[in-house]
Amino acid sequence: MRFKLGNENNRKYLAIIPTVILSPLLYIGIIMIWIFSVSYYPKIDFNKQEWNENKEERYKMSNDIIKSEILIGKTKEEVIELLGDDFYFYDESHIAYDLGFVPGLFNIDPDVLDIYFEKGKVTKVGQHET
Repeated sequence: MRFKLGNENNRKYLAIIPTVILSPLLYIGIIMIWIFSVSYYPKIDFNKQEWNENKEERYKMSNDIIKSEILIGKTKEEVIELLGDDFYFYDESHIAYDLGFVPGLFNIDPDVLDIYFEKGKVTKVGQHET
């Protein structure tokens, strides 16, 4: 048994209505999935060995370093002992470590981990795109 919807004259219009409604939703869904997949990256806990071996993916650990405040109160020597000596020296109160390229839609510049000192101790840790 065949199911008949409408008559011969309006059947093509009944097919166009779902197409007009569903096509944009499908395209928007595909674009959103693509944006989320390009922007996603795993955030992992800080690991000294991984930090030193994989410099291009340090950004995965930067969130843990900032949120856990593991550097707050440490001296510059303690920071260098933990993170290594491959940092940029801005001045006595500011150094930065390369984090690599954070995945993102329009991210074309690498990020750095900024470490700020006051009276020889870390007071603030942040991250920015160069």
